[in-house]
Formats: sequence, structure tokens, C-alpha cells
Amino acid sequence: MMRARWRWWATVAVLAGVGLVGCAQPGGVQPPAPVAAPGTDLMTESDEPESLKRARIRLQLAAGYLEQDQTTVALDEVKQALSAEPGYAAAHNLRGLIYLRLNQTALAQASFEQALRLAPQDADVLHNLGWLHCQQQRYPEAQRHFERALQVPQYAAAARTWMAQGVCQARAGQSAEAERSLTRSFELDAANPITTYNLAALLLRRGELERARFYVRRLNNSELANAESLWLGMQVEQRLGNTEAVRQLGEQLRRRFPDSRERQAYERGSFYE
Repeated sequence: MMRARWRWWATVAVLAGVGLVGCAQPGGVQPPAPVAAPGTDLMTESDEPESLKRARIRLQLAAGYLEQDQTTVALDEVKQALSAEPGYAAAHNLRGLIYLRLNQTALAQASFEQALRLAPQDADVLHNLGWLHCQQQRYPEAQRHFERALQVPQYAAAARTWMAQGVCQARAGQSAEAERSLTRSFELDAANPITTYNLAALLLRRGELERARFYVRRLNNSELANAESLWLGMQVEQRLGNTEAVRQLGEQLRRRFPDSRERQAYERGSFYE
């Protein structure tokens, strides 16, 4: 199985709204929240119009196909969902994810914006649009969308958005802000290896070596360690002058990830490529 890489900018798993394979906290494809007119009962699944039922089933199929990397089939299922229910915000959101997978950035942005028009308080859509702006280096706009997502009451995936915001802030050169965001993400979800990796990497760049070692050791002592995290641990230990720790991590790298580019860099002694 292909090993995961913890750098957020190497994957679209940071995006929300579909259970993508990876270590992100998926938003999941959900039917619209139950609503009710004043004085009436909440609408439940049995009350759904047939068009919405068809759209929801198509959307669930689309999410499954996207997880299997069958993007064209997934897109076709989303199109059928939108044909049945054109105002289905979750379908527009998922269509945006699919277009991103297909490197169709303009179409992805249009889909996310349409989803947001239909569901202005959908934190997953706000998150996705924020991350898209971050990839476009539109950092102030990204920040605004992340902040709006985090202000949504009872937002279940706040840790993911704090993490994406932190990575985006780091890319924008806002080191102190990035540390605060990543630390908050870690507080909410200490088990997420992507948060742990990015926080350790940020602290290494800032020269806070003992703190960086705390986080990267936590990751490397878990079953989620990979070549990238082992290499980061070696960089930290090398800076601290701990040659024995470097050697031990290097042996793990040779044994577990012999074909990795990190192993090649280790053999060359190129700790700061």
C-alpha cells in the first residue's frame, strides 16, 4: 500500500465533504439537515421528495467512486444528482472536490462558490474554499473562509480547519500564527499525524528543537510513522547533536522504506536538501 505523506500541500485529503482515503478528518457526504417550517414537524428521510432521495443516493455513489479514484464515474454520478436536485449544496461541494482531483481549478472554485450560495453556513464548503484560495496564494481570502468555518456552531471538524489554516499561514510566512493554529489543532485532535508532522516541521524551521523533537518523536513512536516523519526526526536529532538517535532512525528508514527519497538523502548525508 502506498505510504501516506504528511505534507498537506502534497494531497487534497485536506478537503472536506467526502471520505477521502488518508488521515484527514472527512466531512462526509450528508443529506441536507432536517428543516421545518414554524409549527410543523422536522422533515426526516421518509418525508424526502423522490428527487432528493435519488440525488442523495447518487451522491453517495459518487463519493465511493471518488475514494476509489474513479473520478470520471464520480463526476457523472454527481451530474445525475444535480439533475435530480439542482439546489443540492452537498453535490456542488463534491463536484468541486472532483474538479480539484482533475486539476480543473476554475471549475472547482465555481462549484464551491455555488455550494456556498446554497448553504452559506456550511463549514465544510467554507473550509474547502479556504484551502483552494490557499493553493492559489490568496492568503487573506483563505483566512477569511477558515475563520468563517471555525465560527459555525458545533462544527465537528474544527481540528481539520485549524490544521489547514496553520499550514496556509506557514506558507504565507506567518510563523507565529501558524504555530497557534497548529497547536490548537493538536489540542483538539492529538492523534492526527498530519498536524503533528507539520507542527514539528514548523518548530524545526523556527529553531525550537526540543519542542520539535517532542512532536516528531510522538509521531515516530506510533504506527503512523513513515519515511517523511523519520527523516524529520533525523533532522531534528542531527541539529541537537544526538548522533545515536540519528543512527537508530536511519536504520528504521533503511529497513522500512528502502526505496524512499529520504533514505537516498540519508545515505548521501544531505540533511538539509
